[in-house]
Amino acid sequence: MLLGVDTGGTFTDFVLQTEQGLQIHKVLSTPHAPEEAILKGIKELGLDVDSDLTIIHGSTVATNAVLEGKGVRTAYISNRGLSDVLRIGRQARASLYDLQPAFTEPPVAPALCLETGGRLSADGQVVEPLTETDLAALRTILLELKPDAVAINLLFSFLDDSFEKAIAEIVPQGIFISRSSAVLPEYKEYERGITTWLNASVGPLVQGYLLRLQENVAPAVVSVMQSSGLTVSAEKAGEMAVHLLLSGPAGGLAGAQFVGRAAGKSQLLSFDMGGTSTDVALIDTEISLTNQANIAGYPVAVPMVDMHTIGAGGGSLASVDAGGLLQVGPASAGASPGPACYGQGGQQATVTDANLVLGRLQASAFLGGAMTLDVEAARQAIGNIACAMQTTVEVAAEGIIKIANEHMARALRVISLQRGIDPRDFTLASFGGAGGLHVCALADALSLREAIVPIHGGVLSALGMLVAPRGREYSQSINRLLSSVAVTEINEKIDVMAKQGMQALSDEGVSAADLTMTASLDLCYQGQSSALSIAWSDMDKVVDDFHRAHQQRYGHRLDLPIELVTIRARLKAKPATLNLHESNHQSHQHSEQVTLHGVKQPVPLYKREQLAVGEIISGPALISEKVSTTWLEKGWQACLHQSGSLLLDKVND
Repeated sequence: MLLGVDTGGTFTDFVLQTEQGLQIHKVLSTPHAPEEAILKGIKELGLDVDSDLTIIHGSTVATNAVLEGKGVRTAYISNRGLSDVLRIGRQARASLYDLQPAFTEPPVAPALCLETGGRLSADGQVVEPLTETDLAALRTILLELKPDAVAINLLFSFLDDSFEKAIAEIVPQGIFISRSSAVLPEYKEYERGITTWLNASVGPLVQGYLLRLQENVAPAVVSVMQSSGLTVSAEKAGEMAVHLLLSGPAGGLAGAQFVGRAAGKSQLLSFDMGGTSTDVALIDTEISLTNQANIAGYPVAVPMVDMHTIGAGGGSLASVDAGGLLQVGPASAGASPGPACYGQGGQQATVTDANLVLGRLQASAFLGGAMTLDVEAARQAIGNIACAMQTTVEVAAEGIIKIANEHMARALRVISLQRGIDPRDFTLASFGGAGGLHVCALADALSLREAIVPIHGGVLSALGMLVAPRGREYSQSINRLLSSVAVTEINEKIDVMAKQGMQALSDEGVSAADLTMTASLDLCYQGQSSALSIAWSDMDKVVDDFHRAHQQRYGHRLDLPIELVTIRARLKAKPATLNLHESNHQSHQHSEQVTLHGVKQPVPLYKREQLAVGEIISGPALISEKVSTTWLEKGWQACLHQSGSLLLDKVND
């Protein structure tokens, strides 16, 4: 049996694959100890961990620690004269014309920034040796400081890692060690240093959490989703915690890609609306990766799914500011107390409360009837907003929905229009517990005529854990003119990475016959600081592809030499296969008509599990399922695809 688990800010989602099919489940998250919600869900699913069970987990432990600034006490070791690299950064300002910016604490306190020898030049030559005296001095000060973790970041260590390894050898036992040459063997000492420090800062927390989880579910096997969309064993995940910062969202994209392909849709504009945040991304056949992600203001240069996240979700709080304007988000009600309608003590109005007041959420149908929503509590919370706006509860609720929609539409424009991509060439894939309630409005905002609401969309990130392959990402910076690098040298470095990945995956039980490898080169014009990743096959093709990619991204190409910045290799195993849907229904049967604010006639309420394949439903209508609800607006129609996903089409303007 395979169990996909996604820990979100409000709910922890479960998708269980058995010989009988898929089972889905949700429980409220327990942010103070995420494993408690997981254990509760396993118990409620009636699972026996002593059986043949594999758990694939999307963890938020690393993400939350970084966002909340709650990493462990970490010492940072660099070359002499470079201990303040993390504090100086790129000297980029949050507000360009703010002459009195607020003071921000440096990532590492000056007392924990240590300097030593072992300096290399840009061509790998030793500029300053690392002596036994240097090593002894480092060990003495580490014994005095007693940090929980150490981040080692020496100049050009990606060319020769021997100095970093020598320092790691003298670190006192019990201290978590993070080497830049292992975490990110690439150029740019600031980005490499920040990534190495983040890995050290959250590593002990992730290791401790995964250890507790493994002990509680033993002998079940635990794997963890990485930010790149590949899974890794829990033991290795703790060592490379920085690779888990987008663990859950990566599962969502893996799930979206899987259900999209099953429904014949390979170009997707994905929109994952959960309880706390919304993640948007673009899938053009394959999931896009980036090494220029930014988490909590820090550049994280390891491969991550390329997405844009905003603080807009079902739990986003609504308020009226001092000027009388309605605001929604980014603050969230979270899992505790949650939206007012959850009946757990929440007092402030949220997007979920607004949908309930407008009738788009049905109080008795939430989570398949397992949880009844409190309509009066929702009306009272939104009534406070309405009073401040001097309007009715329903109008205030409509305002909350419209503002939340605009926030999300703006995010979708960021990852499409602002990159020179016409969103009308794509299908909007809406998932997450709250996604189906907003899918039509967002498609209209971007002039899209097609959308898809995936089967099990309310738990798609957890489903994505099941179909994500085991894999590894490797990189090696070169920083030379492409014309000066022989094809044999490129292939040799790729072969070294491939052998390293095959060995690592073999240790996790993956057969070499099940592995595929792709390689790419990060290229730029000479003098540029940003590179584009181009698939590697042969020299002539990679040059032509780079010119075309630069033209598409920036609108022009240059007659300049091309630099080879970094070589990358990606190994992945065959993903699992899932049988998504089997429908024996010949026609739909909606059991009731419901009244919605702003709709003159009663609206039919359908149960998604009773729909027949090929059956067409015209809006306005509500389609409910166990973990989400779809609001089909007027002018839209839905058809159940044989894969189980709802395909939405705009039928008029």
